[in-house]
Amino acid sequence: MASVPAPPERVDVVIVGAGISGIGAAVHLRTRLPHKRFVILEGRDAIGGTWDLFRYPGIRSDSDLHTYGYGFKPWTDDDALAAGDKILRYLDETVDDHDVRDTIRFGHRVRRAEWSTEAATWTVEADGPDGPVVLESSWLLATTGYYRYDHGYEPDVPGRADYRGTVVYPQHWPADLDVAGRSIVVIGSGATAATLVPALAERGAHVTMLQRSPTYYVSMPRQDRLANLARRWLSAERAYAWTRRKNVRSQATLYALCQARPALMKRLLVRGVAKQLPEGYDVARHFTPEYGPWDQRVCFTPGGDIFRAISSGAATVVTDTIDTFTPEGIRLASGDELRADLVVMATGLELQVLGDIAVEVDGEPLVLHDHLVYKSGMLSDVPNLLFVFGYVNASWTLRVDLICEWLCRCLAVMDRNGFAVAAPVNDDPAMPTAPMLDLTAGYVQRAEDRLPRQGTGPWRSAIRYRDDVRRLRDDPVDDGVMRFAKRRVATG
Repeated sequence: MASVPAPPERVDVVIVGAGISGIGAAVHLRTRLPHKRFVILEGRDAIGGTWDLFRYPGIRSDSDLHTYGYGFKPWTDDDALAAGDKILRYLDETVDDHDVRDTIRFGHRVRRAEWSTEAATWTVEADGPDGPVVLESSWLLATTGYYRYDHGYEPDVPGRADYRGTVVYPQHWPADLDVAGRSIVVIGSGATAATLVPALAERGAHVTMLQRSPTYYVSMPRQDRLANLARRWLSAERAYAWTRRKNVRSQATLYALCQARPALMKRLLVRGVAKQLPEGYDVARHFTPEYGPWDQRVCFTPGGDIFRAISSGAATVVTDTIDTFTPEGIRLASGDELRADLVVMATGLELQVLGDIAVEVDGEPLVLHDHLVYKSGMLSDVPNLLFVFGYVNASWTLRVDLICEWLCRCLAVMDRNGFAVAAPVNDDPAMPTAPMLDLTAGYVQRAEDRLPRQGTGPWRSAIRYRDDVRRLRDDPVDDGVMRFAKRRVATG
């Protein structure tokens, strides 16, 4: 007699990804709703997401850890802009301090998720270490980050096959790569390039940062003197809370000034860079963007390390476009050639919201571009699905905490009222919409047709932390836009 297959495992919440967002979500659920059963499905064999994947020299945060860290766990290291290994230790401590390690299932890569309104259930399919795995869940929480893990943006550059040197991608940095004494061209000028250039120079390479256009840079001390002083006089918790509030305000103030007085702030930011470079350096060409501050992300550098590398002669900046690879390096549109033993493609990321998961809702493929984002974490007409996408002008984790708090509040409301389904519904078909991310950066523009859109009111993707505090922490969950049901929810 044939054996009957075991039914799928049932949980309350499936969390996809054991990076900083997934770990934060697990702690909020364990702390606020200890009766809920949840699992974290992690495709790799380690926690940490970005901080375990990226192994290139100098990998660090470009946000201060007093706001990039969790609200519930103080950051107590002296460095505010911290190296990747310190962030990994912080995440490891968080997992153990809050006893969530046993909820993580490594080597489980989620491939597909299907929602059934009739059953009020997500069916989640993953490739596990021992074969396919199926789980059923009331909620699906995607904490998959914002970019593709398998590769970054790879521009089609002519002549690549002719190049006799080595090409390296930051996401796949070889552990045994020796850069001492080598000539290296780093293509790109964003946060990754700004981290790599001084780190490679410190390791004895001569580095050329090749950029198509300049980026805004702000130098910050690696250590926050006031934060470290506060820890001498206050408990770790009180010092952390005070520093967090201080830094949230300073981030918001910088962004508001850049939006309100872009011409003035452009002059101030460029002047700040010029002070860190040798007299006569061509700042107008290499460090004066054509766009306004925060039309694209601003790069924060610890102690101006990239400018020290340039000033010492260990690093050079070239602003030009690529004509073609050559056997010895790269020929530019100007006709100049950059000789290189090694080329690093720090050319940007490929944005994603739900990783590479194929999602269906009642038998229909989910097309993100056809939906509005609700309170920065849900999608119009899509039940019981929450995703985490942090801020572009402040620390990512600030929104992680708020969204996870909101999920716990929403689950509590559903439990009290016997609801099984929750979906935000837009009743205004004439609502004006815009891209979810208001940035002109190439990686955002390339992904616009793959991202949700935003509208007005709760359908706006907030850019200010205080707006999300009001919407996600203070406003009621049952706000008239969120529709609850026992089984089936009306969708406009």
